Amino acid sequence: MEKHKEHKPYQCSECLKCFSEKKSLVRHMRVHTGEKPYQCSECLKCFSQKNRLVTHMRVHTGEKPYQCSECLKCFSQKNRLVTHIRVHTGEKPCQCSECLKCFIEKSKLVKHMRVHTGEKPYHCSECLKCFSQKSSLLTHMRVHTGEKPYECSECQKCFIEKSKLVTHMRVHTGDKPYKCSECLKCFSQKTSLVTHMRVHTGEKPYECSECQRRFSVKRSFVAHMRVHTGDKPYQCSECLKCFSQKRYLVKHVRVHTGEKTYECSECLKCFIEKSKLVRHMRVHTGEKPYECSQCLKCFIEKSSLVTHMRVHMGNKPYQCTV
Repeated sequence: MEKHKEHKPYQCSECLKCFSEKKSLVRHMRVHTGEKPYQCSECLKCFSQKNRLVTHMRVHTGEKPYQCSECLKCFSQKNRLVTHIRVHTGEKPCQCSECLKCFIEKSKLVKHMRVHTGEKPYHCSECLKCFSQKSSLLTHMRVHTGEKPYECSECQKCFIEKSKLVTHMRVHTGDKPYKCSECLKCFSQKTSLVTHMRVHTGEKPYECSECQRRFSVKRSFVAHMRVHTGDKPYQCSECLKCFSQKRYLVKHVRVHTGEKTYECSECLKCFIEKSKLVRHMRVHTGEKPYECSQCLKCFIEKSSLVTHMRVHMGNKPYQCTV
């Protein structure tokens, strides 16, 4: 038996959409007029439909009448429960037409599509930087406000975003969940593992535009570029001497403090930097890694080999001024 076509005699004069009941048309017209006759008595927010107000009121009452039968989690709206159920069923009905990736809900698909379109609708009012997601903009705004809402319970250090706190907590817990499949070395951060993997692959993605030297780590590349620019952003507060890298400043400051953190286990002599301790240890071990290619004589330090080579080359760079 043929199904009767539903009669819809009430038509919207604006968009020509049709409705079976007059009250449905009246509700729909508010889309065009902007009328919102239903007001929340708590926060005065207005709604075009009564059922929207009823749902909104649960924000204030805390009522969550829709319960998941699997995990007993409760929701204030039925559509939230319907979406949540997919966590248990594994259903992902919203598929990306570009890469075929699937999502539990439409809003997640909409956000994902910006990866392909490049759309960044959220603008920072301070620096005009754009973002594809509102949450990313909110996190970014803390750069300008200085807000750091996530505090470490161990050392009270604060962070702009929760993910940074989670990563930081591994300093205290010692947790290193990212393991290298080649050498089994473990790391606390995924980015550290990605950088480490270049040791095995030989990949050096950062190239200097001046001398074409390549680097596997971005910070090494940035530090190298200062060789060409002459930039020395790290200044000693004692003598105002400047350095291109922070580690050079840290070592230099020990000249003023007298700190010698590297101690020889054999004679207890102390050194400002580790490299000097390594060279000193050869006095005890007898190691002489620098060999003359002419006479095979060996030396503890490279500088001694360089000086010795002048015997063979006949080079005499130092002239008497008297």
